[in-house]
Amino acid sequence: MPTPPPPAPGTSRPAAPAHQAVTGPVVRGYERYAAQAAQWTRGYEARGGHVYCGAGCFACCDMPIRVSLAEALITAQAITPEQARRVEDHARAVQANARTAPDEDAYVARHREDVSFCPLLDRETGSCSQYAARPTRCRDTFSAFSAHYCAVGTWESMGRRERAEYRREVARTPGTDGEVHFIAPLEHLSEPIWAAASRAMRSQWGLEVWGDFWTLTTLAADPAFMARVVAGDRRGAAGRARQLGLGHPVTLEME
Repeated sequence: MPTPPPPAPGTSRPAAPAHQAVTGPVVRGYERYAAQAAQWTRGYEARGGHVYCGAGCFACCDMPIRVSLAEALITAQAITPEQARRVEDHARAVQANARTAPDEDAYVARHREDVSFCPLLDRETGSCSQYAARPTRCRDTFSAFSAHYCAVGTWESMGRRERAEYRREVARTPGTDGEVHFIAPLEHLSEPIWAAASRAMRSQWGLEVWGDFWTLTTLAADPAFMARVVAGDRRGAAGRARQLGLGHPVTLEME
């Protein structure tokens, strides 16, 4: 690619997005995934498969989401100040759930029932207000069944016969893993994004940061936390997260 000309006197080039060396590989991964997923879906539907997800469907938007800090940075740089405030409020509700949930199953159930829907969801339209900046897990979760089966409480309300029929239907539906109704190949196609995030964080910071989407998006906007991460100071970053009330081990992992 040709070298761009120098800026004219009295002008300057726009600043590159912060932490671009970490976020760039993830953004490129998002683009590759979109093309690959679209190609796979066209073939799947040509063979008679059906993807039920679409505009206005948000039954899964109350699930807890695990992301890398690289992904959270992309979202943190995209959202408005008001959205950031709502994300922080959501993160604090997640922290309260993490502190009091007796086990992982309870944590997930209470997240869906009590913490509830992502604050970046527009409940009136059923659309994501930051669709272009959404993390990997929001991109690769597709259902081979209707949204009814994605909604909180559906499984719990099913009787023994209904659960048995669900399992049989999952087992004979192409594209599932044979256990649940989500489309497994579309999840597998996203794995290079996670790998790219891992490599970029390790290369630039000497450590990796993973955890709850809303917690990391809030921490990504905190200069003191990010300064410690960039310095490779795992202990200092963890201490800053605890100081902010966002350091629970269920929602923040450093490797």
